[in-house]
Amino acid sequence: MDLLQLLTGAERLLGRRFATILDGHGRTLDDWRVISLLADGAGHPMTELAERAFLPPASLTRLVDHLVDENLLYRRVDDLDRRRIRAYLTPRGRRLHQRIGQELQADLRELYATSDGQEHLSRSLSALIDALSPAALSSR
Repeated sequence: MDLLQLLTGAERLLGRRFATILDGHGRTLDDWRVISLLADGAGHPMTELAERAFLPPASLTRLVDHLVDENLLYRRVDDLDRRRIRAYLTPRGRRLHQRIGQELQADLRELYATSDGQEHLSRSLSALIDALSPAALSSR
C-alpha cells in the first residue's frame, strides 16, 4: 500500500473508533477537533480554527454557534486586532475536554503495547505535517 492509502485508512479507522466514544458524550468528531484545539487556553481566531479543524468557515461558524449555545465555548473580540474574533473554552468545555480526552487516551493505550509506540507515531506524523506545510514547501 502507498502512504496516502495507509494514512487515509488509519484516519478513517481511528475516526470511527473515536466517534464511538464521542457519541457517548453527544459529541461529533468535528466538535472534538474544535474543543481539543481550544484546550490550550490561548484562544484561537475563527480562521485558524477552520483551517486546523478542516472545516469550511461557514460550517465552523455553525458549529461554534452550537457549542456556544451549549456553554462549551465563548467568543471574544481579539484585544490586538478588533476585527478578529477569538474562541475559548468555558470551564464546562474544559471539563468535557478532560473527560473525553482521558477516555480517548485510554483507548489509544489499548492499541499500543507501550506509550513509546504512540509517542513515536505522533512525532513521525508531526514531522510529516511540518514537512508538507505550505511554509516548509515554499522555503525549498
